[in-house]
Amino acid sequence: MELLNIVLTSIGSVVVLFILTKLMGKRQLSQLSMFDYINGITIGSIAAEMATSLEDDFLKPLLAMVIYALFSILISYVSCKSIVLRKFLSGEPLVLMKNGKIYENNLKKAKLDIDEFLVQCRNSGYFDVSNIEEALLEPNGKISFLPVSKQRPVTPQDLNLSVPKDAFVINVIVDGTIMKENLKYTGNEEKWLKKQLDKQGISKVEDVFLATCDYYNNFKAYLKKEPKAK
Repeated sequence: MELLNIVLTSIGSVVVLFILTKLMGKRQLSQLSMFDYINGITIGSIAAEMATSLEDDFLKPLLAMVIYALFSILISYVSCKSIVLRKFLSGEPLVLMKNGKIYENNLKKAKLDIDEFLVQCRNSGYFDVSNIEEALLEPNGKISFLPVSKQRPVTPQDLNLSVPKDAFVINVIVDGTIMKENLKYTGNEEKWLKKQLDKQGISKVEDVFLATCDYYNNFKAYLKKEPKAK
């Protein structure tokens, strides 16, 4: 009976956790503030406690999960509505380096020493700090670097070049199934798709693992059984 109880409460905790995470948003781990990160860990811990609760009193951990999640949603909502509260709740970027000067006091505020700062520089590809124009510590804990003008990559605009428009590549076949809405979005029909498959010697849609179409109607198909890579 205890094992059945654990199975049922585990399923319930997973369902509740899934719903709450959907309500809390889709931000990546690197985009979370320290509060969001700790709050997420706390909700997960409560969910685990709920799953292994043997006293049949799962309402208490369930209520705690909901309160933590609602509090996180409330903070997110308030931050979107008020710039002043957003600065207070989420924090502001902190200048660590600017115009060739490293701000020691700001490093101390960020709880970073010079060695940790240099590690972050190297992880971002800057082995010489003189190539950095400005370094900002973002509210999510990541450091953003602005290279000096002479070190930044050359862009087509710098060379006065005209480049074609970029756009997302659309998946028109996925795992042998035609994605009809995606195909319609590209402005094509199934007749066009069949013609493209015939050009590549593919007779069955079911044999296609993935097929894509770009902005210029360039078609590419990948078969499920490609030759093995040597």
